[in-house]
Amino acid sequence: MTAPTPTATTGARRATRNALALMLASVLSKGALFLWQIVLFNWLGPTETGVYSTVVSLMAITAPIVNFGLGVILIRDVARRPAEIGRYWTAILFLQTGLALLAYLSVVGLALAGGYSPVIVACAAVGGLSLLIDIFGSMGSDLLLAQERMTITASVEVVHIALRVALAALALGAGWGLAGVYLATLFTGVVRSLLLWGANLRLKQRPALPLDRALAGTMLWHAAPLALNALLVQAYQHADKLMMTGIIGERSTGYMSPAFTIHFGVVEVLNSTVLIALFPLMSRTFGDGRQSAFGRLTATLLRFVLIVSLPVTLLLSIYADVLIGLLFRADYAPSGGILRLLIWYTLLAMVGNVLVQALQVQNRQRQVVALRAAGLLLNILLNGLFLFTLRDPRGAAVASVLAEALVLVLLFNRFQAAGWPGAQMMPGLLRVLAAGGAAALAMLLGGALHPLVGGAAGLVVYGLALVYGGGLTDDDRGLLAQVLAALPGGGVVLRWWQRGRSLTTR
Repeated sequence: MTAPTPTATTGARRATRNALALMLASVLSKGALFLWQIVLFNWLGPTETGVYSTVVSLMAITAPIVNFGLGVILIRDVARRPAEIGRYWTAILFLQTGLALLAYLSVVGLALAGGYSPVIVACAAVGGLSLLIDIFGSMGSDLLLAQERMTITASVEVVHIALRVALAALALGAGWGLAGVYLATLFTGVVRSLLLWGANLRLKQRPALPLDRALAGTMLWHAAPLALNALLVQAYQHADKLMMTGIIGERSTGYMSPAFTIHFGVVEVLNSTVLIALFPLMSRTFGDGRQSAFGRLTATLLRFVLIVSLPVTLLLSIYADVLIGLLFRADYAPSGGILRLLIWYTLLAMVGNVLVQALQVQNRQRQVVALRAAGLLLNILLNGLFLFTLRDPRGAAVASVLAEALVLVLLFNRFQAAGWPGAQMMPGLLRVLAAGGAAALAMLLGGALHPLVGGAAGLVVYGLALVYGGGLTDDDRGLLAQVLAALPGGGVVLRWWQRGRSLTTR
């Protein structure tokens, strides 16, 4: 066997170091933001939280206009042609500055067109300024990523989030309310942009004038499909809150916000990390022409996500009121009923994300966009129907569940690969669902004594039902081993797990 060259070894080490830095920064930043959302919602109360969440949704929907997928194109092309970084920097500077102005006008325009209160319009006008400020930081971050300077970007992001949370907390403590939160966001956005641009300048990188119009046009054309897909995803996630504020008021949106925050946290922990860890494996398997192996891997990953997510969904659905009562103040009590329903949308979305990633590996992004558009249309129609007739925020959760169920069915029918079992998966999936049913019964019975008793009993019953009911296969165990091996520190857990299995089989 030929020994790896020093260059290859150095590159592998750099890639590993970069991946660990980004993952650690992501965990720290998202964990801090999740905790901050809980603190912020309790500080503001449901009505002000509804105002805040509506403005966040307006900005989230317009954010794809700013980014427009150009960061992906920049990183890809500069990594291939590092000597041309100055030309790309100039192109993206002109493009994204203009797009940021368009996005800001869109935020304010949507706030006015939606018929929202003057408070929401004013907050959108102030908060939307962060779209203009943050894009300069994002440019600097993308340029550093293209140069494989991930440690710098990771460090800046952690500092940025810590400073943002600290200043926002100080502003709230001083009685500045939402205005203080927005001012802290704008100030820390400026700090982030200065740090990231300064890092690029220290690396002796500069924009190269004049603007290469042909390059800018090519980048815009290649990024357009990415921008459209991102816009549909954001609209799909935030349309319900925007419609809710306009139809039944800010306070109802405030009740929805804790449930959506928990949904987002569950997806990040249970779904995004696993999919990111296995994306290279899926890409290599498909790229090497092993179609049957790719199809089987996708099927196993789908089952794996369902197996891991189902007990969490049951816990959060059955004990939704308990969890909301522990994390949020008493006037958020209606959020429990919303979470009980919305968490099933979370389960459907996590399972569907497996098929979305598989289609992207197959370079079938256009089909994903079409399916997302169909789901968005149904989501908007159902939200309008339920919110106007029921006047209850739980109607939005039901709309999301039904729309995501349609998207999942369409994804399941559209995905094809040589080793993909298709409808033959159903008996195995039904066994997993049966184990979930037994766990739900144990949770309900045990919960009569105490939620901790019910939760523990449900998890034990679920595990036993999977093992002895045929719900857990050797492929599932093998995939769990691959996931553990791909995660930081997972190798240690994997060795202990394998050692334990070898002892029990002697």
